[in-house]
Amino acid sequence: MALKDKCPPRQPGKKSTDRSDDAFELWLKRGLHQLFDDVTKEPVPEELLRLIEEDRKRTK
Repeated sequence: MALKDKCPPRQPGKKSTDRSDDAFELWLKRGLHQLFDDVTKEPVPEELLRLIEEDRKRTK
């Protein structure tokens, strides 16, 4: 059985009263920042911007 099957779903906007949940949230946030901050600072490729713009024009 997967861990997610054992845990109740999180409720957006609801503050946790369990300090272990707070510690996990902090650990997760820091870990994700360490992994992905550099990626989010990279410029969006011109080809992707062009495709997005073409799609916007078609859907109007």
